[in-house]
Amino acid sequence: MFLKKIVFMGTPDFSVPVLESLVQSEYEVVLVVTQPDRPKGRKRVMTPPPVKVEAEKHNIPVFQPEKLRNEYDEILSYNPDLIVTAAYGQILPNALLDAPEFGCINVHASLLPELRGGAPIHYAIVQGKKETGITIMYMVEKLDAGDILTQVSVPIEEEDNVGTMHDKLSKAGSSLLLETLPKLFAKQLEQVKQDEAQATFASNIKREQERIDWKKDNQAVYNQIRGLHPWPVAFTTYEGNVMKIWWGEVDSTIYEGKPGEIVKKIDDEAFVVVCGNQKGVKITEIQPAGKKRMSVKDYLRGSSDRIKLGIIMGE
Repeated sequence: MFLKKIVFMGTPDFSVPVLESLVQSEYEVVLVVTQPDRPKGRKRVMTPPPVKVEAEKHNIPVFQPEKLRNEYDEILSYNPDLIVTAAYGQILPNALLDAPEFGCINVHASLLPELRGGAPIHYAIVQGKKETGITIMYMVEKLDAGDILTQVSVPIEEEDNVGTMHDKLSKAGSSLLLETLPKLFAKQLEQVKQDEAQATFASNIKREQERIDWKKDNQAVYNQIRGLHPWPVAFTTYEGNVMKIWWGEVDSTIYEGKPGEIVKKIDDEAFVVVCGNQKGVKITEIQPAGKKRMSVKDYLRGSSDRIKLGIIMGE
């Protein structure tokens, strides 16, 4: 019996455990397709995508097209039985979708049809969802709209953030893929069409979505902070200067004060900002303008007056 040949397409850290699971499976990964190397950091050093680094560890050929729509012949030359994608970053053209005997499937980090798009983990947390999950579905040219093959739910705990959920979902996606493939190759899976009326979208986070609106209730503000942690990080302003808010906690005490007002300092380790429902968010980790990320305790160590009561953040 010949091994099924798989082309894997992915780019960021999320994709790496999925690739690892395929490499360690009974299938043959004949090619990895990922985005081109990009300049990163202040020195703009050309940096390979995490998936490329992982593929090279296993001596798997790597293909990095700038525009897949014009450069897919290389992929077809490997004659794959199946293409698997996970956070690749480009929509596949029909000529590629139709080529493999078993089609093209995608590992997506939401319970489709909810949260189609590039930032489903962020949106799930910002929207205060109690669970999200992984969907494996057939790919079509329309974004994340193909028939569903399998799904698994993953709970979102109150303390979870994008980083913790990224790791949970990447692991869940790897496991679900390995459970799905034998049934897919045996043609034992039922395809379920997505209900377009239930579709929601999670497009990439824009700068204005990172700005905290203190008029919202304290749970919504907390969800925004953890839904943008550790990237791209929520921000506000303090006396006109941008301040990133890395972490905080819900404070259910009722406070007097305007939304955004600093109403309390706690042992020089945290400060409380009142929100639109008159309840607070206790801020514990910040990044003042021009400085590194630090705890509030470290920031106030130099002078407790660095954070003043009565200041309204965001103005």
